Amino acid sequence: MKWVTREKAKVDRIACPWLIKKFVDKNPEFLFVPPENIPQVVKETGAIPYDAKGVELTHYKENGQERVSFDHIIKKYKLTDPALLELAKIVRGADAKIPDPPPESAGLEAIAHGFRNLAKDDFDNMRLQFPTYDALYKFCQLKVEGTQKLEYNVSQPTR
Repeated sequence: MKWVTREKAKVDRIACPWLIKKFVDKNPEFLFVPPENIPQVVKETGAIPYDAKGVELTHYKENGQERVSFDHIIKKYKLTDPALLELAKIVRGADAKIPDPPPESAGLEAIAHGFRNLAKDDFDNMRLQFPTYDALYKFCQLKVEGTQKLEYNVSQPTR
């Protein structure tokens, strides 16, 4: 299937392709276009739009809280993996203004910003960032299993 979103991706628009490729569509084709071109691309290619104004798979409110496109894809495709739901909290905290975001969210936002500025285009950005999401997903699996316990001490680095 083809999937289309806005160009110049940072957090949610890279997290979503990772999620789609790992859990929804084994052979996706991603298109990154200027926002105003999304309706035309959808019409011409049949691509599924995400993280754009006026489309189904975008930010929404649930119980008064903002949810991101990553959340919407999880909801639409009925994904229930507890580690994936934990990862969604991190992505949400990095991409939306929510109360008490997980501490990992700030790091993810910084990393995503850096990769966006290192990458030559959105496809290179995906290539660079996907291992970050693989690692965060493994971290979340260990956390859900109870084998990953972290104590965050911002003033002193852990060794």
